[in-house]
Amino acid sequence: MPKIVNHDQRRLELVDATWRIIARHGIEGATMREIASEAGFANGALKPYFHTKDDLIALAFEHVFNRTNKRITTQTAGRVGLAALRAFCQEVLPLDEDRINEARIVIPFWQKALTSAAKAELHETSMNQWRAAMEQHLRHARERGEVTADTRDEDIVNQLMCMLLGAQIIAAMSPHDHLPAQLSAQLEAYLLLLHPVSSDSHG
Repeated sequence: MPKIVNHDQRRLELVDATWRIIARHGIEGATMREIASEAGFANGALKPYFHTKDDLIALAFEHVFNRTNKRITTQTAGRVGLAALRAFCQEVLPLDEDRINEARIVIPFWQKALTSAAKAELHETSMNQWRAAMEQHLRHARERGEVTADTRDEDIVNQLMCMLLGAQIIAAMSPHDHLPAQLSAQLEAYLLLLHPVSSDSHG
């Protein structure tokens, strides 16, 4: 009786292998042969699932994005307002080795997205999902009096996005110089600015 192959599972295994290889060896080291070996497949077994390495890179980005979103969903559950916004940001920040490895996937994907309209659209769609979620948490934080800064919500979200994505680059390039405690402290310092204390309150 022929063996039944779960194609969706195989695709997931290949994508998971791709992000591990890129994290360890960089984009140039992620050859189709290396990816197949990492996943425990013969080299030719990749062709029915992915035509090119670029296809795998795009799917590896989606895989990392979905991994991050699952963590975000878990950590923001039951939290509202500023607590939810903080938890959201902490799951994107590269605060451990696993998340630093995820950043090493995102960076080569950005490079590919510069010359690929499809990859650029995928990235923008993903980032817009994050912006919408942060805007919602920020709106609730204002309703609860946790955020009182005059800065527009759109500008706050864009500043946070720059902080989070910039931290991925910095941590991937020099992980030993930018420790998790430092990144967490920078996030906390920024969040404090969202609820400035007026001079009248000290009078």
